[in-house]
Amino acid sequence: MREISSEQLKQMNIGELEALASEIRTFLIETVSSTGGHLASNLGVVELTIALHYVFDLPTDKLVWDVGHQSYVHKILTGRGGQLHTLRQYGGLSGFPKRSESACDAFDTGHSSTSISAALGMARARNLSGESYHVVAVIGDGALTGGMAFEALEDAGQEKKNFIVVLNDNEMSISPNVGSLSTYLTSLRTRPGYFQLKRRVQRSLECIPFLGQPLVRMLKRVKDGVRHLITRNNLFEQLGFAYLGPTDGHNIATLIKVFQTAKKMDYPVLIHTFTKKGKGYRFAEENPSGYHGVNEFSVDTGILPSASRKLTYSSAFGRELAALGKTEERLCAITAAMPDGTGLSLFSGLYPDRFFDVGIAEQHAVCFAAGLAVSGYVPVFAVYSSFLQRAYDQVLHDVCLQNLKVILAIDRAGLVGEDGETHQGIFDLSFLLPMPNLAILAPASPAQLTQMVRYAVREHVGPIAIRYPRGARQADVPQPDFAFGKACMLTEGTDVCLLCVGSMCETGLAAAARLSIAGISAAVADLRTVKPLDVSFLQACAKRFDMLVTLEDGVLSGGVGEAIAMLMEGYGGTFLHKGHRDPIVPHGKVEELYRHCGLDADTLCREIVTALSAQDAKSVG
Repeated sequence: MREISSEQLKQMNIGELEALASEIRTFLIETVSSTGGHLASNLGVVELTIALHYVFDLPTDKLVWDVGHQSYVHKILTGRGGQLHTLRQYGGLSGFPKRSESACDAFDTGHSSTSISAALGMARARNLSGESYHVVAVIGDGALTGGMAFEALEDAGQEKKNFIVVLNDNEMSISPNVGSLSTYLTSLRTRPGYFQLKRRVQRSLECIPFLGQPLVRMLKRVKDGVRHLITRNNLFEQLGFAYLGPTDGHNIATLIKVFQTAKKMDYPVLIHTFTKKGKGYRFAEENPSGYHGVNEFSVDTGILPSASRKLTYSSAFGRELAALGKTEERLCAITAAMPDGTGLSLFSGLYPDRFFDVGIAEQHAVCFAAGLAVSGYVPVFAVYSSFLQRAYDQVLHDVCLQNLKVILAIDRAGLVGEDGETHQGIFDLSFLLPMPNLAILAPASPAQLTQMVRYAVREHVGPIAIRYPRGARQADVPQPDFAFGKACMLTEGTDVCLLCVGSMCETGLAAAARLSIAGISAAVADLRTVKPLDVSFLQACAKRFDMLVTLEDGVLSGGVGEAIAMLMEGYGGTFLHKGHRDPIVPHGKVEELYRHCGLDADTLCREIVTALSAQDAKSVG
């Protein structure tokens, strides 16, 4: 892919820009097919991104991408095309905007519905500083379902200077959008009166010799007035925005004209443009959800890598919940626009009346679940760990303080890999452990997860969270039957005990095998229930072992290790707490990141050997 400077881009004519769009689209497909990443969303914004870069002057003007997984074209146009082959790899380009990568990345993003708030802050900082650059927020129709986006729109509508919001409407978030907002946007896109009138007028003018062009200019003003009459009183105008659109998001010439018009306005303007997710690659157009986030694939055939035959945690959860739905008639399932990723698709097909996709609205999802629970239903909210962070107050205020039976199925807990620091699910334990009335479970295998789900639905009283990792179990882990509040030994030992949280049992077992070769006998315990902890089990371990090692895939501050240390006050042996000391974990393959964080079996083994040697030296001394 050739490097295109901002100056070169601005000198191109429309034909050259369209050729560039085709070149970028081919480059994206070839690169992402090798690296993996977010393909369909980026294919959908090629022309939109080119037009933005053509009209606005980065980095002086500020461009804020919502979520940011659609910023690959932006990266190419800001001098990073030559590095795109390192996308989402350890030490390579991030899959999201990063200010540390380029001055043209105005704001770090990764979660949805943030762009308008951040951009408005920049615009008001511009006003306070007496400067005159432009600020543009690009938000998708999926991200617009987040309540924060509407809080920002309502505030921004009061602005008295230029502020631009581009609504990229492709009728998709990851799965198809749902809800009244999606229906409303569809109605704006398909107002027949406006488009029919436009086509009739254009056809008539084309038949008039000599006078055609002057009439076009005159009637354009009439057309704008007619459009306003037909599309008046739309939501965005009611919020204080001038509304431009809907426009074709794949027509570069039209986009450039609209953006140039928006630059001249001394008030907030919302540009509504519609795009096709996966544009230009047939397989992605036909299956935009499947090509939202992909691993390596064949460009020619469009064949995505076949899923592992191993049972994943998400699919195990989904199957068990669907099975329980047959007999538990008050069981409900909730997702925030992630039915496929969380494993709820099976439940949604079998019990559509008890399945609720609330859109990208995690705060609403938790409080909505509380409303179901207080009415006698059993709601299960399946959500990624990093997205549950957005509903912290609702978990505390609406669920835990009322001691309501809401089940939080926390997927992607721990390190998730290539999506990087905004998506690593390493904070849930620290912010959930202090919650009153909340029980927390951590399965060591998909099979154990099914037992925990069954217990949570049928037996538990009050709120309960089950946290589990992405993907499948990689190593064999013993499968003792689950008992709430009870830890268990997976392997016996005499020198050291590894107290493992959930999926870290795999690492504990691997480390114990390595320690055995070094002549150290290590017991491996599966805590299973991390709140409430099995106090009697832990006390027995403290009496038997001179070293206890806690192992958790979460931040150390406020984590399980700290909770155990508080219980074991007065313990005379050596404590070693293993977790994430640095809460900012970069992107890369999970195995690489475990080594980066010192949570791999080899590092753990070395640290235990060193700690035992120091302990022996101290006792001899």
